[in-house]
This record gives sequence, structure tokens and C-alpha cells, in this order.
Amino acid sequence: MTVGLEHYLVLSAALFSLGLLAVITKKNAVTVLMGIELILNAANINFVAFARFIDTDLDGQIFAIFVIVTAAASAAVALAIVLNLYERLHSINLEEADSLAG
Repeated sequence: MTVGLEHYLVLSAALFSLGLLAVITKKNAVTVLMGIELILNAANINFVAFARFIDTDLDGQIFAIFVIVTAAASAAVALAIVLNLYERLHSINLEEADSLAG
């Protein structure tokens, strides 16, 4: 059995669905950030899979690296915001995070 493009797309769709479910249903800020990372990783799988099966040079891999770098930078900023939220409110519940003026 060979692994085809459909297998990668199904895996990517499953990761995207789990990430979207985490973003929509969870109230914990760290869990929402993890859901966003799952969504970005699903996009990366698509980039690399299409680059492999369409026979482009390294376009998909380069695009995936840019997404990883951008996700790391945004995760650092988001974690700084979560730490500030916890310091002020003693909770990371997103329903309590309507204002950081606290």
C-alpha cells in the first residue's frame, strides 16, 4: 500500500478539525493556543504534500518553514499575554479576559 495525497489530506483535515474544535469549545487560553497550532500544522501538511505530489521544487517546504517561524513568534507573544493575564487576574479563563486593565 502506498501513501497517496488523499492520506495526507485526510490527516490534515483531521488535525484542522481537532484544532478548530479546541479553539471554539475551550475557555482555557493555553488550550486555545494549542488549537491554533494544530490548525497551522494542518496547513503545513497540505503545503508539503502538494509540493511533493505536484513536483514543484521546494515551494511547499519553504512556505511551511515560514509558517513555522511565524507561529513560533505569535506563540511567544500570545504566551506573554497569557502570563500577563494570569498575573493580573489569577486565572487564564478567556471569559474573564475582557480587559487587561484589571
